[in-house]
Amino acid sequence: MTRKESIFREAALLFSEKGYSASSMRDLAERVGIEPSSLYSHIKSKEEILKEICMSCAQDFVDGIKSIDNKDRDALAKVEALVRLHLSITAENPNSIIVFNDEWKHLDTNSLNLFKALRQEYETIFKSILKEGQESGQIRTGSSGIMMNSVISALSWVHQVDGRSSKNYDLSDEMVAFVLASIKS
Repeated sequence: MTRKESIFREAALLFSEKGYSASSMRDLAERVGIEPSSLYSHIKSKEEILKEICMSCAQDFVDGIKSIDNKDRDALAKVEALVRLHLSITAENPNSIIVFNDEWKHLDTNSLNLFKALRQEYETIFKSILKEGQESGQIRTGSSGIMMNSVISALSWVHQVDGRSSKNYDLSDEMVAFVLASIKS
């Protein structure tokens, strides 16, 4: 792992514990074991770190949903793949996901606009998958927006399960069964 990767990993942990606003560059430097001034030889600013964490997660979700949507499978299989995508990304990056979920509002205006555009793209594809399932009779009728937000909300806590890291506790089958049971016709 490079020094820069270590800085980003520790920053995600710091931001997830203290929040972005309450975290300082001095706190981060202490965690990675370097002088605060030395951080700037690896990164430009605290804002750069937040942007990288949020955009990287957003891009992972968008790339994942596009790949799922482009495969020749029915809507329920796509939703199952989406649940597994969420669980996989969350298990691999639990601290980054906390920052992605909770701290994106601190992004600068340009980054915030890009972040919202990526989120909108993801939501549009997700809702189209749900509508496809509704039209085929696989998924119950109702608001695709409410259904999408309910599924995402059901998955938003999975970085921690009973105080254990989701990386060490496989939720996939349970969550797939729960989500599919809640949307199936």
